[in-house]
Amino acid sequence: MSITLENIRLALSQVIDPNTNKDLLSSKSAKNIQVNGADVSLDVELGYPAQSQLDLIRSAVVAALSAVAGVGTVNVHVYAKIVAHAVQRGIKLMPNVKNIIAVASGKGGVGKSTTAVNLALALHAEGARVGLLDADIYGPSLPMMMGISGRPESLDGKTMEPLENHGVQVSSIGFMIDPAEPMVWRGPMVTQALVQLLEQTNWRELDYLIIDMPPGTGDIQLTLSQKVPVTGAVIVTTPQDISLLDARKGLKMFEKVGIPILGIVENMSTHICSGCGHQEAIFGSGGGATMCAEYGVDLLAALPLTMAIREHADNGTPTVVADPAGAISATYKEIARKVAIKVADKARDMSSKFPTITVQNT
Repeated sequence: MSITLENIRLALSQVIDPNTNKDLLSSKSAKNIQVNGADVSLDVELGYPAQSQLDLIRSAVVAALSAVAGVGTVNVHVYAKIVAHAVQRGIKLMPNVKNIIAVASGKGGVGKSTTAVNLALALHAEGARVGLLDADIYGPSLPMMMGISGRPESLDGKTMEPLENHGVQVSSIGFMIDPAEPMVWRGPMVTQALVQLLEQTNWRELDYLIIDMPPGTGDIQLTLSQKVPVTGAVIVTTPQDISLLDARKGLKMFEKVGIPILGIVENMSTHICSGCGHQEAIFGSGGGATMCAEYGVDLLAALPLTMAIREHADNGTPTVVADPAGAISATYKEIARKVAIKVADKARDMSSKFPTITVQNT
């Protein structure tokens, strides 16, 4: 029985990407479909990093096509292609950085930095090229969390090289100051420092730059939204009412300046006793889900309050690195895929497609 391209396409329309819940045909993920006698070959292009999912998707495609009458050998190449996506109107993309994701919270103490670090490491673990920017000028914590010490090198006297650990590039004011000295700076100096850290770091071909924002909705947040090409924001909160109150303010600020909310992470959703494993919602329950329903955004995950997450961050080996096969790491990787898929669903940046037009008097 001869195989037709239509039969192959029909079979592919039944293969669902478990991460996007879209079939490979309508999502235009299936590319370069070739039928050579009884043999079939094709590429499956994902718009998000999913190293841990490639074999799963490949196996699903092979199974679906092998079930088509007459099909012999099936050759499937599954890969990720990360592209730059649209940002706020009137702001140009940064060189060597495709997508910038801000991780923010309305108040401190909700695990925002821990989430930012593990999100970056999870994206890297899934195959992306990732950077981390510490925008908390007053209280930089990424050097400790990422296990990095030392000062950045400058090759030209004007810009600096990011420091790196666990495969992620990092820039922080913490690399350039004494950790014991307080930052006694006024607002304009702080915002200038943020812009310099961002623009004068020689980021090396990043798919994603994660910005760990300071808590609140002040000068730094406004500077970021007005001058930095942000692809989207992730809001971190706890189920506690006072945390949710401030998280709503952060969400509304991003909405006002035209930065999409990619989702909400609820931290400390339950406390897990390290002795007996008993779980208790000590900060309340359901707050993150209620906020998501109120504003029409997705709950990316609810993470427990465990001693291990804190210990890993304090030791400079965050959970995704310290326990890569653990349940918490799996949750962070799930968050990373959801965030990346949200970014991939956005309109692509087309600014580089249009030539610059100069009008001259002749």
